[in-house]
Amino acid sequence: MASGPAATNITPVLGGLRIFAAVGAVVFGGVFAPPPTSADLLGHGGMVRAVDFSADGRRLVTGSFDFSAIVWNFDDQRALATLDGHAGPVTSVAFLPDGRVLTTSDDWKAFIWDVSRPEPKIVHRLEGHKHKIMSAAVSADGKRVVTGGWDKAVKVWDSQTGKQLRSISVSSPVNSVAMVGPAGLVIAVGGHDRLVRLLDSQTGRSLGALSGHKMGITQLTASADGKHLLSASIDKSVRLWDVGSQKLIRILEHHESQVFGVRFLPDGKSAVSTGRDGFILIWDLDTGEVRRAIKAHDVISWSVAVSPDGRFAVSVGSDETARIWHMETGDRIGTVAEANNEPKPWLQSNHPGAKLYSKCARCHALKPGGVRRSGPHFEGLFGRPVGTVAGYRYSDALKGRNFSWNKETLFRLFDEGPDKFLPGTKMPVQRVSNPEKLAELVDYLGQLTGATTGK
Repeated sequence: MASGPAATNITPVLGGLRIFAAVGAVVFGGVFAPPPTSADLLGHGGMVRAVDFSADGRRLVTGSFDFSAIVWNFDDQRALATLDGHAGPVTSVAFLPDGRVLTTSDDWKAFIWDVSRPEPKIVHRLEGHKHKIMSAAVSADGKRVVTGGWDKAVKVWDSQTGKQLRSISVSSPVNSVAMVGPAGLVIAVGGHDRLVRLLDSQTGRSLGALSGHKMGITQLTASADGKHLLSASIDKSVRLWDVGSQKLIRILEHHESQVFGVRFLPDGKSAVSTGRDGFILIWDLDTGEVRRAIKAHDVISWSVAVSPDGRFAVSVGSDETARIWHMETGDRIGTVAEANNEPKPWLQSNHPGAKLYSKCARCHALKPGGVRRSGPHFEGLFGRPVGTVAGYRYSDALKGRNFSWNKETLFRLFDEGPDKFLPGTKMPVQRVSNPEKLAELVDYLGQLTGATTGK
């Protein structure tokens, strides 16, 4: 079995346990393993512990052990704001429906941030825990926030005022909390003692417990309709539960070690998980089978988030990176190759479209012999039928389409956005809203590829 570069990590995990991990690449049957490339989202100075998408899918937030969180533009993987305020590692992050950001930390505090201004501002400081806050969740309507910590406390907060509404004591340090159902009336709590507790968010009373895991719970996530719950554990498994009956539906086992992150996909019938083995696994919840295994990191992958349209997953890891993956194909998106000695004429060009082209260069080589990128090469682009580059793994969105790339179709691609022009494409949502700038980009594409830009 081939192995990747080893990376030794000494990382605090559940209940004071420390994992001494010499992690190499593990090969699963049929896994997609892309060549080494630079990660999309670089900027943290420590392992990245948490990640979340905004409700519209246009932004991401990542939280790191460098004590900070970063808000990113998902369209072009650009850092928009750094949230510096915690005095300890950031343990969880979440967007509120109104675009504000929630962060929690080892410093026993949770903050709600206004990130709409040029300088992000803490608008509410949620203080009262007596130990590390490990997790937070937001109700679907955004009115309430729940936090859970190693002080064996679960606290419910008013997100508009920052006022603590109630504090609920449990018998074990808490690693994860989730608000269940559209109204968030039930809180799911997972911790060191292997149980998933269900609590009434309005009264704090116990509604029952889900028993079955053999070791501590690392993350919980609820389906959008509130009917199902997923729990991840250091026992190497993910479990699917029926919340109403409090019965176990299915055990999902395929990870080779601890599972640290799990999310439902928007369809409610699929899920994605990640963990110490560095893999992202995409699950069919009806059968319990793994649809796809992606080797996302050569070290621990701590968390994973899924875009609201279900097309992309973002994994974060101990390698201080966040990486974007196309769910249908397993391809890594928006990367720049490390060993890239190809000419870059756009960097010296005075053409007004050259600056915008630099974004295209992240995913596309000019020539077929260039370094492998997440998108097809551009040689012969104008006049080329869509989806016809030999050897490139296209998504189903491009298979069977019968148009060619030209001035009109390229303009429409970036005017409407790839997600609208070619629904299901692996291209991130990248639009050029200025028609003049877009026309300049299309013209420059023609110049680079030695083509005319007519229809």
